Amino acid sequence: MNNFKKIGLSALAGSLAAFSANAAEMSVSGSAKVTYFNGDGSEVTGNPFGMNTSLGFTGSGDVNGYETTLFITAADQFGGMSSASLAVDLGDLGKITFDQGVGAGGISTIDDKTPSAYEEIWDSLDAVAGDENGLVGGGNSGVFVYANTFMGSSFTAQVGKGASAANSDGGPSGANGASSWDFAITNADLYEGLNVGAGYGEIANTSAGDANAASDDTDAHYTAFATYTMSGVTVGYQESVVENNTAGGADEQAQAWSIAANLMDGLSVSYGEREVEFMNPSAAHVTEDMEGVALAYTMGSAKISVQKNETSNNGGTANAVDENLEVALSLSF
Repeated sequence: MNNFKKIGLSALAGSLAAFSANAAEMSVSGSAKVTYFNGDGSEVTGNPFGMNTSLGFTGSGDVNGYETTLFITAADQFGGMSSASLAVDLGDLGKITFDQGVGAGGISTIDDKTPSAYEEIWDSLDAVAGDENGLVGGGNSGVFVYANTFMGSSFTAQVGKGASAANSDGGPSGANGASSWDFAITNADLYEGLNVGAGYGEIANTSAGDANAASDDTDAHYTAFATYTMSGVTVGYQESVVENNTAGGADEQAQAWSIAANLMDGLSVSYGEREVEFMNPSAAHVTEDMEGVALAYTMGSAKISVQKNETSNNGGTANAVDENLEVALSLSF
């Protein structure tokens, strides 16, 4: 979202209004997206056209000597606050953020860094209950995030409880009180055009809080990626592992690659493939194969995008297939 409309205010909105703020400012940005979506032949058919709208509010200013930022997103006809974050910049000591679904930091920020002209090659494919689909991270709601830069590398870590369940003030939330933590390190200064990163986390699983559980209450997530850009072409490769420590759980190993290119001013295209091997503890291993192609054309604040994804052995189930086609018109203001 760009072309922010600036509105001068003397204090931050909401919770920041209780503090004495100097030179604070609130900015508002918005977006609207109209989509056409078509799934595979076995899925329910109906009206394939839909719309998503959102407004983002950002307030920033000096609070007791520290740069403080409040971000709130209201989506889909203001049905409710979809995400928010409150960040305090401590200068050389780093930045601390309370994140309620924005995705301010941690390993989930690098769950898939392979380049794409529009969405990821797994986007909108049917999810399977209990399946991470080889994607690392445990959610970004109700978590504390720390971020800083060391010797040219960006470091970000997050800690949360209750399986990172969203929560309002004044009460607990989530099915249990188990804790999760994770971090990510990225560096784009090692070589011109090269961006690399890695992350690790201990994520609370469905056994968390169960005194009779026969397995650990945390899963291990780790990932590493590299992308390289030259003359308008970006290639990327990533490997991830999700160690499922629930009773009878299947570990997942994912490998992905993609290439994206700017064909002309405003026009880009991409293609990628992804494999997720499900390491079934008492049955044959199954490999899910995904591929996707995307095309996007941007002119000013408008963008037209096309995404075609498909998969076989979906979610580690042999012969299960899925596919989707999405066409979108996006506007930002």
